Amino acid sequence: MAASGDSAALAARAAYPANRWLIAAVVGMAAFMEVLDISIANVSLSHIAGSLSASQEEATWVLTSYLVSNAIVLPISGWFSQVLGRKRFFLISIVLFSVASLACGLAPSLGWLIVARIFQGVGGGGLQPVSQAILADSFPPKERGMAFAIYGVAVVFAPAIGPTLGGWITDHASWHWIFLLNVPVGVMLFVVAGMLVRDTAAYEAARRAKMAGFRIDYVGFALLAAGLGCLQIMLDKGQQNDWFDSSFILTMAVIAVSCLSALVLWELFHPHPIMDIRLFRHFNFAVANLLMFMLGFVLLGSTLLIPQFVQSVLGYTSTLAGLVISPGGIAIVLMMPLVGFLSNRIEARWMVAFGLGVVALSMFHIAGFTGDVSFSQLVVARIYQTLGIAFLFIPLTGIAYIGVPADKTDQISAFINLARNIGGSVGISLVTTWLARRAQFHQNVLVGEITPYDHQYNALVQSLTEHFAQMGAGIEAARQQAVATIGQLVSEQAQIMAYLDDFWLLGVIFAALIPLTLLVGSSRQSDASVRPEH
Repeated sequence: MAASGDSAALAARAAYPANRWLIAAVVGMAAFMEVLDISIANVSLSHIAGSLSASQEEATWVLTSYLVSNAIVLPISGWFSQVLGRKRFFLISIVLFSVASLACGLAPSLGWLIVARIFQGVGGGGLQPVSQAILADSFPPKERGMAFAIYGVAVVFAPAIGPTLGGWITDHASWHWIFLLNVPVGVMLFVVAGMLVRDTAAYEAARRAKMAGFRIDYVGFALLAAGLGCLQIMLDKGQQNDWFDSSFILTMAVIAVSCLSALVLWELFHPHPIMDIRLFRHFNFAVANLLMFMLGFVLLGSTLLIPQFVQSVLGYTSTLAGLVISPGGIAIVLMMPLVGFLSNRIEARWMVAFGLGVVALSMFHIAGFTGDVSFSQLVVARIYQTLGIAFLFIPLTGIAYIGVPADKTDQISAFINLARNIGGSVGISLVTTWLARRAQFHQNVLVGEITPYDHQYNALVQSLTEHFAQMGAGIEAARQQAVATIGQLVSEQAQIMAYLDDFWLLGVIFAALIPLTLLVGSSRQSDASVRPEH
């Protein structure tokens, strides 16, 4: 019996590649390179617009074009892996992303840059989910938590460091280099991944068996491209165009809802669906996608809000604003190995509940700030938040695999990454819209409380009038300056209150999700369900 047990253990270990930790580093770097490009260009838009003789509004399509093409490819990356083979699709994605990055860096016009960013998004859309699928099948269950920690560092740290790194490169070199730096990294990844990553004979045999009688789902692809493309454009341009008061945004919304609704119905009954919607019948998988959506929502929403808050309210420079965010990214890097270690010892649902609670408390903490908050308080608050986020990514990824057939690895990773990315887009759109609406609300309330019969208001006007008069202004001019100064103070206070409302809203959303984790199945069930078919 002992000999038999030893033989089984040796056979199980032999099913996984011996160089799997090198594979984890390579696919983690590929994912980091792709996720970084989602945010690294944000702070360089004004430089790009000036260099290519475009307006600031036109330059925002540099971001939108990437997000749209990326969102379309993400959910069908599992399908591409099945059609082309996982390794082949991974290498094609690296090549396309690298060549498109070169085209972006050499772009002579805005149109050229936007087209190149579309192809860059197509290539990048395959890197995230395929990287995660490779990890899931390269590691035994007991090591998978630490492997996902490496991947988690990439996808969570990259958005945090992206704006800071992009600003530094733009200031010290030029915006072209935020794209050109991808080229040598891509070449290195292509060579190393080509040597290390393998599609096993069992995986290839299973893939070929599925391809027997296979037909391309053209209708599903068309509905997916139109639905997700219009959804991403609506989210990215909604606030800028005053949402549904704009016929353009309304049209995008109608097309998105119609196409995505039709897509779900079509894919449920198609014999060879481009997206396996039936996976959402697995409760744990559905909950993991919802929570991963919210992780992207809060991560990217807060990553946008905090720099804006310190720049517009506290007067920080772009570099200083980046330094407020960056320590949080470093904290995630340091925490991920610990979370990977704990994931093999603590139930995933309890870790997720703990992470949600920490993030919620951190948002409530930030919502209590005032206009005189210090730099160190901001840094500590950001670290506080990211400590909670570190406890979410790895456990949520593990929960998604509970009870799901092992041959669905590619589809699982595609959906999980799509949920996080779309969640980030929704989060950014919601917090910017809520910010604008709450700022207007608070300004109306504050202005309504200022009347000529208010003794404090009259005293402040009198004091400021005397101040400006002493500086040489006439009495009437001094009084006008005093009233304008008070108006500016009211506007600034309304803006501060709006930011704090946003942070409070994020805290409430995360706190409300904690009970949902109690319904998730035990992560001890996941070992059998995610074992690769090798």
